[in-house]
Amino acid sequence: MADRLGTYRSKRDSRRTPEPVPEQGPLPEGRDDTFVIQEHHARRLHWDFRLERDGVLVSWALPKGVPDDPKTNHLAVHTEDHPLEYASFAGEIPAGEYGGGQVKIWDRGTYETEKWAEREVKIVLHGERVSGRYVLFPTKGKNWIIHRMDPPVSPDADPMPGDVRPVLPAERKRLPQRKDEYGYEFAWGGRRLIMYADRGPAQARDVNGDQARAPRGLGEALGSRRAVLDGEMTGTGADETYMIFDLLYLDGRALFDEPYERRRELLGELGLSGPRWQTAPSFDDGGAVREAAREQGLPGIVAKRLDAPYDQAKADWRLIAV
Repeated sequence: MADRLGTYRSKRDSRRTPEPVPEQGPLPEGRDDTFVIQEHHARRLHWDFRLERDGVLVSWALPKGVPDDPKTNHLAVHTEDHPLEYASFAGEIPAGEYGGGQVKIWDRGTYETEKWAEREVKIVLHGERVSGRYVLFPTKGKNWIIHRMDPPVSPDADPMPGDVRPVLPAERKRLPQRKDEYGYEFAWGGRRLIMYADRGPAQARDVNGDQARAPRGLGEALGSRRAVLDGEMTGTGADETYMIFDLLYLDGRALFDEPYERRRELLGELGLSGPRWQTAPSFDDGGAVREAAREQGLPGIVAKRLDAPYDQAKADWRLIAV
């Protein structure tokens, strides 16, 4: 009988990787009902989808993860079988090793098999984050498709907007009279960019809607979160940093009608802080922020009404020079 884990073992050295590398021998006997989805931050972000079958984990790499709507199919690249022990693996595969990068358990649970054939696998997942009927089928070579057979997970989900024009502040000389009704941010004096992150590298557009370069790694840092961000690219060359100050869409929900204060709260919960991006700070004391901007050589500050939506006519953003 062929060694079903031979390919897996040939790509790994147990002295160099924390992954389980079992010795050749009889495969364990399970119930063929375990599944795991692992978020894998390798050279390219993807999700590893694994189903227990005949003593191994039959595996596919999903660049966009598991689809949550039957209208959208996702690519599933068939990879080598993995040992059952891999269902509990999470950790850092060293750089230079096969699949080097961080592995997190994104979801796991049990599944039922409706059909398992060479060209079609029908299953029902019972996980904490994913549940429902799915089918996988090959298209060409190792490329398969994974399709959701049940209704959408969120029937009322908003589609991700594709052409957001940023709200622009109006120039003012003085702070607002009702100072406590506004939040205050630094005006960074950089290039305004809207970022679109959809389970992969982020895409950027400038104020004119033209494509621009996004900071490498930002989309991957969001993982499975789908988001549209507003911010400014500051600095030059290798020192450029994307300062993020607004969140316009998150995981199937458009946030344009939410007040600025709520959007900032949701943005803060994402914890976006990386080598080329930061969540811009927001303050409640406009005078102190203005003085700090002057000391740091920044062009000014922006006052944003706390209860206003993201709408050019209603947002009431004010650019105040130092």
